[in-house]
Amino acid sequence: MKTEDKIRAQLAAQPIIIYMKGIPANPQCGFSAKAVGILNETNIPYAYVNVLEAPFIREKLPSISHWPTYPQLFVNAELVGGCDIIEEMSNNGSLLPLLTAAAPKKTEAASDALPPGEVVQLVQQGIDDAKVMIEGEGCDLTITVVSSHFNDLTIVKKQQLVLATLKEPLASGKLHAVSVKAYTPDEWQAKQNAGGLLQIQS
Repeated sequence: MKTEDKIRAQLAAQPIIIYMKGIPANPQCGFSAKAVGILNETNIPYAYVNVLEAPFIREKLPSISHWPTYPQLFVNAELVGGCDIIEEMSNNGSLLPLLTAAAPKKTEAASDALPPGEVVQLVQQGIDDAKVMIEGEGCDLTITVVSSHFNDLTIVKKQQLVLATLKEPLASGKLHAVSVKAYTPDEWQAKQNAGGLLQIQS
């Protein structure tokens, strides 16, 4: 595949993509760092290409985009611009609506999601003394569990114990992107005393 064809395929496949120096976790120039910092603040997913590791793309893209420098942000295959334009659009409020409109929409139906009450029941069936609180909606939930069964367990073991009670809905897709917070009664009491006051649903 020619470099130009590869670039056009990337633009067609990714509704939001930035060509940058380095990667978002480790930008290799100040302009790329500022641009991805602004993108990260929107919490909208985006793709990226590290042009330092793709010299043919780095050389060819400016002739396609008619933009000589990096980074370069594209939305729906159209050039938005470089760091200065990204920053200006962020400041004037036009960047977020543009990215939101281009971001892939969630396809799961909320009606297919497991109701929070059933999540509580499943956890309590598997952990008999569990006190459970659910935050979020649809398939994306934060599940906070307090149980004496967590005593002497590592954080990972605690989460595994909770997730084991939800094995079936996680496998079927009725639950996903679940965040688990597991505490012993003493840990929970300490958290409340520190100001993290949350109500537990028994």
